[in-house]
Amino acid sequence: MKLKLDIDPDLVAMMAAEISAGEKAVSAAICEAGTGLKSDWRAQITGAGLGRRLANSIRLATYPKAGDSLNAAALVWSKAPEIIGSHDTGPLIRSKDGFWLAIPLPAAGKSTRGGRITPGEWERRRGLRLRFVYRRTGPSLLVAEGRLNTNGQAVVSRSKTGRGKVTAPIFLLVRQVKLPKRLDLARDADRALGSVPGLIVANWLEQRRFL
Repeated sequence: MKLKLDIDPDLVAMMAAEISAGEKAVSAAICEAGTGLKSDWRAQITGAGLGRRLANSIRLATYPKAGDSLNAAALVWSKAPEIIGSHDTGPLIRSKDGFWLAIPLPAAGKSTRGGRITPGEWERRRGLRLRFVYRRTGPSLLVAEGRLNTNGQAVVSRSKTGRGKVTAPIFLLVRQVKLPKRLDLARDADRALGSVPGLIVANWLEQRRFL
């Protein structure tokens, strides 16, 4: 006796189609969650007043690079991790040598290399010597004898009579600085992670419409 069993519909084909739909659903959900997290972090950074340039340092990469997978993953990161991290944690900053932190005042101007100007760079550029002024009830100062130009920056005074010459505070000196915590990246990351199961289900149901 010979038996023949035909299964209609084809279960193997159905399972393959279901797996394919699952791969597409997981990949789409991970991409959607990652894109949302990137947007949320960028919005949080600009909302904190840290600027569009720093916000644009947030990037997204999804894996695999091509095709769909049940093991799809997304990576959201910053190309300026130290800056982002400092605003996310609000660290206590101390001088590396254990002495003073020099915080430039408006009369100091800006560094030609980007970032904050240092006392050494300021003296080289301005041709003036900084003088230490100790204050018991507030931050100590580094000051210079010169004049203020139209930009409010201290420069060498060319007056022989001393007209317009001032003692200008150039740097505040402090032992340490506590940066305020201006970001909460973990909050958005947790929200994005929590959204993944629902996104997978929604995308899977959408894919099954075409099976």
